[in-house]
Amino acid sequence: MEKYKDNRNIYISNIPVEEAIERYKNALASHIKTETLPVEDALFRTTCEAVFANISSPHYHGAAMDGIAVTATDTYGACEKAPKVLIQGEHFEYVNTGNPIPVNRDAVIMIEDLTEMSPGHVQIIAPAYPWQHIRTVGEDIVQGEMIIPSFHTIRPMDMGALLNGGVEQVQVFAKTSVGILPTGTEIVQNVKELKYGKIIDSNSKVFQGLILEAGGIPKIYAPLRDDKEVLKAAIKKGIAENDILIINAGSSAGSKDFTVDLIRELGEVIIHGVALKPGKPTILGIIDGKPVIGIPGYPVSAYFAFETFAKPIIAWYLGKKDQAKSIKAVLSQRVVSSLKHQELVRVTLGEVDNRLVATPLNRGAGATMSLVRADGVLTIPRMSEGIESGQMVDISLIKPIEKIIKRVVLIGSHDLILDLIADRMPLTSGHVGSLGGIMSMKRRECHIAPIHLLDEHTGEYNISYVKKYFSAGSMAIIKGVKRLQGLMIQKGNPKQIKGFSDLIRDDIHFVNRQRGAGTRQLLDYELKKQQLDPGDIIGYNREMTTHMTVAVTIASGTADAGLGIFAAAEAMKLDFIPACYEAYDFLVPIAYLEDHRVQNFIEILKSKTFKEKLSLIGGYELENPGEVLKVGE
Repeated sequence: MEKYKDNRNIYISNIPVEEAIERYKNALASHIKTETLPVEDALFRTTCEAVFANISSPHYHGAAMDGIAVTATDTYGACEKAPKVLIQGEHFEYVNTGNPIPVNRDAVIMIEDLTEMSPGHVQIIAPAYPWQHIRTVGEDIVQGEMIIPSFHTIRPMDMGALLNGGVEQVQVFAKTSVGILPTGTEIVQNVKELKYGKIIDSNSKVFQGLILEAGGIPKIYAPLRDDKEVLKAAIKKGIAENDILIINAGSSAGSKDFTVDLIRELGEVIIHGVALKPGKPTILGIIDGKPVIGIPGYPVSAYFAFETFAKPIIAWYLGKKDQAKSIKAVLSQRVVSSLKHQELVRVTLGEVDNRLVATPLNRGAGATMSLVRADGVLTIPRMSEGIESGQMVDISLIKPIEKIIKRVVLIGSHDLILDLIADRMPLTSGHVGSLGGIMSMKRRECHIAPIHLLDEHTGEYNISYVKKYFSAGSMAIIKGVKRLQGLMIQKGNPKQIKGFSDLIRDDIHFVNRQRGAGTRQLLDYELKKQQLDPGDIIGYNREMTTHMTVAVTIASGTADAGLGIFAAAEAMKLDFIPACYEAYDFLVPIAYLEDHRVQNFIEILKSKTFKEKLSLIGGYELENPGEVLKVGE
């Protein structure tokens, strides 16, 4: 009787599920395999690092409509009372959608807006404006911007964006093969063998389906009789032929439950016994650096143990996430639509104050990046003029809700460091400028608003604006970075630009940031200080929403100069005339400082990794990033 007891595995622990998974992942982390694949072979595979664009898309200025390419100044003065006749070759060339814009042409007039007078002669009754109906370089994708982040499963629309961004290869998690090893003398796989005392092996088929669903490659082995040496040889074979091995049955405390002893003999047992009912006897082990999971034999226990432990480990090895569903959200911006069509509007989502907020993305038909960034789709029905902001809407999700609610939502000024942070934590950002961020914060549409607003009376950044728009003691500033602002100019400085005073020259074409952007305010401050009239600047009203789009506009030759950060100029290999360092900080309600998403954001700002990556970019200074300053207390 005593010998019988000695053969039992009676020492089974009761580890909490979350702790068991965490300990197991920590032990396995260094053994996850990756591989590099051509983009065309990477569909539905998962990235293990962020992927950045190698080229801009479009990489040339192209016609957005069928029609004629013209020089805008040649069309000025055209009206119904005084039509203008244009001559082919002298005033225009015919172009189709997608054609490169001929040299010295800067606008396209749609074919519908022309009247053919005679061969080579057309009449117009309205002038064109510069860059009308032209897709400029970088309109969709800007060289150097992140196309997709780490741990992202590559979808068909992502492949299009990667190829358009000049990406040829991506590093992904390797395909994972999972061996299924059923044990027990009583187990059979053929119904014809089912007789008294025998049990059909249904668990293996259930595991097979779950593995396929998770994206793994299952391999079922023949059932093994309860013999320790036979099982030992089969485990060695299963480990050699697979990345993960599932051993079904034999994990409990019976006299013939050999699994835990064999895993310990051949490798290491991390966990034996978890606080899960059913599924308590689960074994989490490692042999030759590979996961070996012992799962109880009873079908219900087997299912729950697999779902709780094996499935997350397989998904982790593959970098996979759960599927999404539909949800209701509050629309953050008014969306206008045509009465003629049902329109699908791509949106990003974030959870703020226990409600989902939907923010519309670029609605252009050529904007593939809006599909990459989209969390869901808002359908506007036919015969509707649109939906007002603040309304509750139905969103068809294309990303998991579990991922969305983990994000911190940023709306405000743009900076390249947001990509660095987004690769370290779930984050969604909207680029509406610093003042736009403050307005979004007042409407409770974001957790954090990146701002860099200069008080032209005091020379102080951000604080006076926070005091102006919010009640005392309600807001805090998370210190970010000091970033170098200046004039970005074409490589080699062909126009010999030396400073802001050159911007009013007749031969200088400028590109600006949108109204409400902190960079735009800095420009106006410098112009006022030097007594320069914005109206004298060609291109002052030509607006872009990010530093990178300003930089790519200059690099593509459609502008000579623009105000922006050094990092953007460096990324596009532009020359740079420094102006000043400014405070790029993060506005947050004091009530949100305890939110785990905001705390994670602060920890990343403070991290050594963030500082190291920032030092590689250049153009930034760090003064206690992540420090929290409460305003007005």
